[in-house]
Amino acid sequence: MRPNVSVVCLKSVTCVILISLLFSLAPVAKATALENTKTAKLVIVTIDGLRWQEAFGGADEKLLNNKDLVNNVDALSARFWHPDKQERKNRLMPFLTNEIGKNGVLIGDRNNQSKMSLTNNQHFSFPGYNEIFTGKVDDNLTSNAKVLNPNVTFLEWLNKQASFKNQIAIFSGWDVFPFIYNRERSGLFINAGFEDMSSIQSTPKSSQDKHTATKIQLMNQLQAEIPSPWATVRHDAFTYGFAKLYLQAMQPKVLVINLGETDDFAHNGKYDAYLDSAKQTDDYLRDLWATMQNMPAYKNNTNMIIITDHGRGNDASDWQHHASKQAVQNYMTTLSRFKDGIVGSEHIWFAAMGPDIKSQGLLTTTSELTQTQFAATALALLGIDVSQYDIAAAAPLKGVMHE
Repeated sequence: MRPNVSVVCLKSVTCVILISLLFSLAPVAKATALENTKTAKLVIVTIDGLRWQEAFGGADEKLLNNKDLVNNVDALSARFWHPDKQERKNRLMPFLTNEIGKNGVLIGDRNNQSKMSLTNNQHFSFPGYNEIFTGKVDDNLTSNAKVLNPNVTFLEWLNKQASFKNQIAIFSGWDVFPFIYNRERSGLFINAGFEDMSSIQSTPKSSQDKHTATKIQLMNQLQAEIPSPWATVRHDAFTYGFAKLYLQAMQPKVLVINLGETDDFAHNGKYDAYLDSAKQTDDYLRDLWATMQNMPAYKNNTNMIIITDHGRGNDASDWQHHASKQAVQNYMTTLSRFKDGIVGSEHIWFAAMGPDIKSQGLLTTTSELTQTQFAATALALLGIDVSQYDIAAAAPLKGVMHE
């Protein structure tokens, strides 16, 4: 089971070196001339399967106290539980709560009149990421199989524009991402699954080429040595570590980071590891933002937007899963006992912070906002009207950006 591997990994000398490496990567970029626009850079973080309940409410008491989902209830409670909701949130995701929640926008807290959902009819990852990055739903996407996506994402479209050519980078722990973005057709730089990072050693923008190359070599070695509990997914530490190195060395205009351990630990039925991963994800967001604020190429001209691909169930009986009624009848037949699918797995959340984002905290909604609106919102933050990409894509989210 994942927790056993995780505990061994976290206690190993190799992992201590890795963690120290990731959080001691000082910015290496020299100041460069910035574009004459406040929307010069965009960073997108997708968090696979992290529920809105934890993002906006902290640890779930009924799951935290379930011994079938938690190895040591007392130890986990000491870390993440508190009867006061604000304190619970601070213990689990303090950066999301106190930084983005005060200086940016949050959407999706269904307990406080803020609602957002996916609109595809599957409620799992491939259709979800397609919806996020195309602004539309493709009903023909009905599995997570490694099939080349026939749809052109807005990232692929951007990569064909002269001002964004080779200025986009995507990092994911899941080895299906090269298919979601159709790497060969799109020409996008994608590092996913267990791929190493040898490709940036020859052309970094940083003057500290040798120093950067040494870090990359060490990361590659650690990734090969540290086992993953999953055959198709690596630890988020490598995904984030590679992405941070690339950010510092290459300074792309658009950076996409997909963090996935929350979903994988949940599928393993390990609520303790799920919470640990959520806390680590929040730490990555904090470190990512701080890193950019210390880089002249990104400071005060970069927006960061965050979204999830799907939600998951509401209690111990279905929290591990996510699937629609249609999916359990076809692709996910092992979940056929859930006749109506996993209720609530369509509910997602969104967060954003940056110079073009309103500082308003939770955005209350009068109607359900949708995952399809993400693509247009991302393009708008780059100063691009979504109609230039696809007239059929959904409109951007209202109330997120300064007018």
